[in-house]
Amino acid sequence: IACVLSGLPESIIAAACARSGQSVLHVDSRNYYGGNWASFSFSGLLSWIKENQQKTDISDEREDWRKLILENEDVISLSKKDKTIEHVEDFCFGDQDSAEDVEEAGALPKLPVFGASGAEGVAQESEKECPPMESALPEAASREPEKATGTEPASAMEGNDTEISSENESSPSMALGESALELGKTEASPSENSAQEPKKITYSQIVREGRRFNIDLVSKLLYSRGLLIDLLIKSNVSRYAEFKNATRILAFREGKVEQVPCSRADVFNSRQLTMVEKRMLMKFLTFCLDYEQHPDEYQDYENSTFAQFLRTQKLTPSLQHFILHSIAMVSENDCSTLEGLQATKKFLQCLGRYGNTPFLFPLYGQGEIPQCFCRMCAVFGGIYCLRHSVQCLVVDKESGRCKAVVDHFGQRISANYFIVEDSYLSESICKNVCYRQISRAVLITDQSVLNTDAEQQVSILTVPPVDVGKPAVCVIELCSSTMTCMKDTYLVHLTCPSTKTAREDLEPVVQKLFNLNREKETENEELEKPRVLWAVYFNMRDSSGVDRNSYDGLPSNVYVCSGPDSALGNDCAVKQAETIFQEMFPTEEFCPAPPNPEDIIYDEDEIAAEESGFSNSPDTKPEPSMEESSSGGSTDVKKEDDEE
Repeated sequence: IACVLSGLPESIIAAACARSGQSVLHVDSRNYYGGNWASFSFSGLLSWIKENQQKTDISDEREDWRKLILENEDVISLSKKDKTIEHVEDFCFGDQDSAEDVEEAGALPKLPVFGASGAEGVAQESEKECPPMESALPEAASREPEKATGTEPASAMEGNDTEISSENESSPSMALGESALELGKTEASPSENSAQEPKKITYSQIVREGRRFNIDLVSKLLYSRGLLIDLLIKSNVSRYAEFKNATRILAFREGKVEQVPCSRADVFNSRQLTMVEKRMLMKFLTFCLDYEQHPDEYQDYENSTFAQFLRTQKLTPSLQHFILHSIAMVSENDCSTLEGLQATKKFLQCLGRYGNTPFLFPLYGQGEIPQCFCRMCAVFGGIYCLRHSVQCLVVDKESGRCKAVVDHFGQRISANYFIVEDSYLSESICKNVCYRQISRAVLITDQSVLNTDAEQQVSILTVPPVDVGKPAVCVIELCSSTMTCMKDTYLVHLTCPSTKTAREDLEPVVQKLFNLNREKETENEELEKPRVLWAVYFNMRDSSGVDRNSYDGLPSNVYVCSGPDSALGNDCAVKQAETIFQEMFPTEEFCPAPPNPEDIIYDEDEIAAEESGFSNSPDTKPEPSMEESSSGGSTDVKKEDDEE
C-alpha cells in the first residue's frame, strides 16, 4: 500500500492496512504530519502562513525519472503546488512592542512540537514587529532542530514529536474507555483573579511563548458517541491521546452570549428559563430521543424546514433559538424537519457518556488524531517518509491499473494499491470536479467570550447568520488547559461554509463578539468584549462528497481521500477511510485492537520456534513495543482463557 499525504483519512487507512498485515509506505511532501489536519506552534503557523502567501512551485524534480517508464506504461503526473489554501491574511491587534530578537522559549518540558516547528526543527522566530492591520507577515528565520526523545519508533517520531501522556499544568484530562472515564472534575476551580482585569499580553510574549500554542488548521470536536471515538476505542489507538470535555454550549441571541442548558440537570438548574419553559424544553427533547416512534407528530412537516416545525411545537422564541442553533446546530433555511430531528437526537444521545456535554477535544489539538493513527501504523511495520514528494503514477496500458509511483529522487516504488489525497491530483484529472470552500479564522484573545468563575472552559458557540444568504458560524473557544495556547489567553476558531473570502465571511462575526481596537474604548460594551491580540483568516478547499467518477482517467486501484469538511465532527473522514479499506480488503476487519503481549497464547510449536530464534506466527508479528503496551487510558483487549 502506498499512501500519499498523512491527513486523517489516509492515516486511518494506513493504520488499518498495517494492522491487517499489509506492507505500508506513507509519504508526504511536507515536513510535518497531518496535511490540512495538522496543528502548529505559533512560529510554525507563521511559517505556514508565509508559505501559503508566497505559493512557490516545487522545482526539485529530476528529469531522468522518465527513463524508468516502459513502452507499455502511461504516466499520470501529480500536482506540484498545493491549491487548497487561499486568501491568507494575518493581523496583529496586540500591543506593538518590538518582537525583534525575541525567541521562542526553548526549555519547555513536556510540551509538544507541531507542524513546521516540529518534525525537522523548522521552528521559526519572528524578527520584525508584527504589522498593524496588514496582511504582510513578519520575517522568519530557521532554528536548529530539537532532538527527538523517548522510545517511539523512529518512523513515528520523525514527524511531530509529542509526549501524548504529558501531565498538563492545570487541566484534568481523560483517557477514552468504554466502561470508565479517567476524569476528575471537568471544570477548573474558580480563579482568584477572575474579577480582575485580564493581563496585558504583548506580541513579543506570544512569540516567546509560541511553543505553548498548538493551532489547528481545521477546527472540530469529537462527538462522544461519534464514529471517531468508537474507532479510537475499538482499535486501542485511544492510548496515544488524552481528551478534555467541551464544558459549555453557548448561544448568541439579541447581541449577548448565553449558556445553553442541555442535560436534564442543566435545564432544571437554569436561571434563564421559567418553570413553564423548562417543562416545554424537556417535553420536546424527550420527544426527539424517540421521534421515530411518533411519526404522526412530524410527518405533516417533512417538507418543511426544521425552524418551521419548531414554531408549531409551542416553544418560546428563546427555546426555538437554543434548539435550532445550539443543540441541533443546523441551518435555519436549509435544514429539513427530519434532518433537524436527527441532529437533535444525535446531540442528546452523546450527553452523559463523558460529561454533561456531548463533545470531547483532544489535548494538544486536533492534529494529534492523525498522528495517533500514524503511530499505530508504524508499530505494525509502516514506513514513513516526510519531505518526500511523488512525481507521478505509473499506469499499465493493458490493465489500466496503477503499478508504481516515481518519487522526486527518481526512484520507482511498486505497490498494489495507492491512496492519494485530492490536493495531489492534477487539474487534468480534476477538471470536472466542483469544490466547495471553507472559511476559517483563528484568533488569540485575552479573555473568554463569556466570563464565569471557572476560567478553564472549552466552549462551542453557533452564531446565526448576520445577513440573508450568509451561513451560520461555528465558534470554538479553547482555554490554556487544552494545551493549545499560553496562560491568560484563549484560542478561538471560527468556521463556516464560504460565500466570499474568509475575512469577508467571518469579520462581521468577529466584530460582534470581540474588540478589535488597540486603544481602550470608553464605551462599556467594548470594555466587556474580549480583545483580539492576533488573527489569521484563510479559505480551505472542501473536497468531501466528491464522487469518484468525477475524477477523469483515475486507475481502479487508486483511491482518493478528501481533505477536511465543514462539519463539526469527523464522521465523514472515518466513513471514507472504512469504505476505501473494505473495497481493498473486503474480508479483513477494519482496525481491530492490537493484541497485548500478555494476552497472546502460544502453542508448543510456537514456543519451540521462539526458543530457536524463529517465529512466523501472524498473531505475534509484529508485536507492540513495551511503551505501546504499557500506555494507559484505553480499553483492554478481551483476554482469552487457556482451556488447557
